[in-house]
Amino acid sequence: MKRFALGLALILLAVISLGVNGASAASKIKPSPSPKWPPVGFTVKGEIYAKVPTVKELVGTASNSKVLTAQLAEKVDGVLICQKYSCGAITVASTNGCTWWEVKSRVIGPKSLEDKTITTFGTIRTTATGTAKKVYKTILLISSEDIERGNRISNINVICHHAPTKETLKTNVYTPTPS
Repeated sequence: MKRFALGLALILLAVISLGVNGASAASKIKPSPSPKWPPVGFTVKGEIYAKVPTVKELVGTASNSKVLTAQLAEKVDGVLICQKYSCGAITVASTNGCTWWEVKSRVIGPKSLEDKTITTFGTIRTTATGTAKKVYKTILLISSEDIERGNRISNINVICHHAPTKETLKTNVYTPTPS
C-alpha cells in the first residue's frame, strides 16, 4: 500500500511539473506577425488595396472582430441577417491611411425564379470609420433583398477619404432601383 501511495505521489509530482513547464512555455507564445505589405491577392488602385474575402477569410476576420461578429449575428425576423438578405464584404487597406471609408455597390440577380435575366435590384452605400496606414479593415455590405433569388453584390467601388466627414459613419443604406 505504501508503495502504491509513493507511486501515486510521484505521478502527481510529474503531472504538476509538466503543467508548470507547459504554462511557462505557453507564456512565451509569440504574437501573430503583422500582415504582409503590400497585400497579396488584393486589387490595387492608387493607394487603395481591396479584396472580396472568401467565406473562410470572413469567418477568420470575424473571430477577431467584435464589430464584425455583432453585424453577422444580427437577426431579422429571427433569421441571421446574411441568411435572409443578400450580403457581401470587402477587405480594404491604404498605403497612407484613411480618415473614413465609403463603399458603393450594386445588388444584382435574376429577375425572378422563372426569368433568369440578370437585373440590378438596387445599390448599397456603406460608410465605415478610418484606418491607419497599412491596416486592414473588413466592411460588411448588407442589402434588403431576399437571398432566395440568388442575388449577389457586385460593382464594388471603394473610396478612401482623407478629409473629415460631417455625416454619420458606420452606415449601410440600401436603395432599391425604381421598377
